[in-house]
Amino acid sequence: MLARFAAEGNAACARGPRQDVGIRKYCCHPSRSPAMTMSVKSPVPRRRVLAGLAAAPALLAGMSPRGAAAQAGGTVNFVGWSAAVDQVKAQISAFERATNLRVNYENFPWAQYRTALVTRLVGNAPIDVAWISDAWLPEFAEAGWLAEINDVPQLMRYNAEAAEYCTQSMIYGGKQYGLAYYGDHMSFMYNTEILQRAGISTPPTTWDEVVQQSLRIKQQGISEFPLLLSLAADTWLIEFVSALTFAFGGRFTDEQGNAVMADANRGAVRAARFMREAIHTHKIVSAGAVETPEINGLRAMGGGSHAFGIVPTYRIRALNDPSQASAAGKIRIALMPKGGPDGTNATCGWIRFYGMTPGAKQDRARRERAVKFVEFFGGRDTSGEYSMQRLLLTDVGLPTCAMPLAQDPVVQQFWQRWAGGGEVIAQQATLAKKKDVISPWFGEWVETSNQAWQSVCLGRAEPEAAMRTAAAKWTELKRAFR
Repeated sequence: MLARFAAEGNAACARGPRQDVGIRKYCCHPSRSPAMTMSVKSPVPRRRVLAGLAAAPALLAGMSPRGAAAQAGGTVNFVGWSAAVDQVKAQISAFERATNLRVNYENFPWAQYRTALVTRLVGNAPIDVAWISDAWLPEFAEAGWLAEINDVPQLMRYNAEAAEYCTQSMIYGGKQYGLAYYGDHMSFMYNTEILQRAGISTPPTTWDEVVQQSLRIKQQGISEFPLLLSLAADTWLIEFVSALTFAFGGRFTDEQGNAVMADANRGAVRAARFMREAIHTHKIVSAGAVETPEINGLRAMGGGSHAFGIVPTYRIRALNDPSQASAAGKIRIALMPKGGPDGTNATCGWIRFYGMTPGAKQDRARRERAVKFVEFFGGRDTSGEYSMQRLLLTDVGLPTCAMPLAQDPVVQQFWQRWAGGGEVIAQQATLAKKKDVISPWFGEWVETSNQAWQSVCLGRAEPEAAMRTAAAKWTELKRAFR
């Protein structure tokens, strides 16, 4: 069934955004695009290249004349990608009623969004607020396209109610650049029916137990490859391997941004070794995992082929939807298992956020309007509710960074219906960490990183050697950026 809906979703994306989450999410998730990052070594060459784009009138059309004219009359100019369009419009209507301000809203398909936004920023179009990916933050901050909000207490106060990984994902160079649109993390999911058939009463709490339970399931002939890892070299891979690395108590970089991924004890070596052994020694992960994109892994999990898997949390709704997955009602979430002697329940999180432009912040009237908008959408509305975050979860299935919503009856009902409860999800969110490799050179480095991880999974390189290769590339790019 998932394959059928994914095919329909691909066609739907070609036509434009849809509000059916299970379908649209399979092809249009706003964080999954080859164009997610731009490979850069220095902000100076990038600015020169982008300055050249300014000569292209078609690209630099900027905001519509109506939007530019309305700016003087009390309008917020907001740009986003084509996701949750109906929900955004509904929130805009509520904002306009509550504030007597107007919103000029433009959206672009994800595949074109980054280019459309950058060319408008270069051309000084009157954008006040835009949706931003956490992967773009260093580059946008270095280029001067985003305004910090550290001196805006009206917005900074929401950090006290946000998951820590969300706040950290909006900070670069000690400055915070927005409020979250949504935040999600990798979850450890399991199939209750498969565990029951194997005589397993509780899900694993360590990766050693994952191996033991997987071997038991495999030996009973219930599943040939009980553990799902989608390891294709796409934009999901860094989040999969980061989640596993964090669970094994490791990291890619230290607090100063220096590469430690090759460190045998505090780096990513233990996680890489686990993946290699899972594929080649225990054979609980398919050797074809290196060619399995996240969407194909999702189909397999929804089809009941696997007992365990690392899966983005927002996928739980589709996996437990009977119209989309034959395993619906059987997929549950446990805390990320701990790995090795220094293991933790940590996982990898990511966000998308509302960023304010310097042009909006520098003008007193525009700043006041933009701050109201960001608070209404990324914080609480004028009635004190996290209305936008709740709407995005219940209508679109996007998890939130706002921790108080875990106690909201509507949110609790949503998680009860689709995940059997939200307690573990809320707890895992408090243990999530931002990717520690987000940097101005991330886009270029991640290509080497993906190759290194795949070489380990294919059995072509030892974990230590592969991580040394990734570390060397990181160090090279970091030095070049200076």
